[in-house]
Formats: sequence, structure tokens, C-alpha cells
Amino acid sequence: MSKFGGAPKCPICTKSVYAAEKALGPGGNDYHKTCLVCVTCKKSLDSTNLCENDSKPYCKACYGKNFGPKGFGFAGGGAIMHT
Repeated sequence: MSKFGGAPKCPICTKSVYAAEKALGPGGNDYHKTCLVCVTCKKSLDSTNLCENDSKPYCKACYGKNFGPKGFGFAGGGAIMHT
């Protein structure tokens, strides 16, 4: 979100984001590369590991833990060996 031709503001630190330090985050907003981190584990995010929910950034692992499928048959179904 820019005002009158100025640089867009980072949603995390509210400072201006310039092209050299820009990372595209949730909602198509511009973030500083250093500000774009998972809200759960604080891991740095980029286009390869960014997931979002409710306009908040998550890494793939935390997104799966928090919002992935729940119940038997998805995560723990193949752990038992049959003899």
C-alpha cells in the first residue's frame, strides 16, 4: 500500500519496502525479506516455502501442523508393520 508514489509499507515493521529488499508475502503485499517469517516458528520464508492462512505467513511444516488434514489415515496410518 503506497501513498502518492511512495514505496509500499511492510505489514510487519510498517517501514518502506524498496525493490532490492522486497519479498512478496500473504495477500500479495510487499514485505522486507527479513520481516517475512513464519508466525509460528519464525523460520525465514520465500516463494518456495510460503503458505498463508488468514493473511498470515506460515512455513509449509507449521501450516501442515496447524491447518492440514486431521484424523486417522492421513498422517499415522502406515506406521504399523504386519507380520
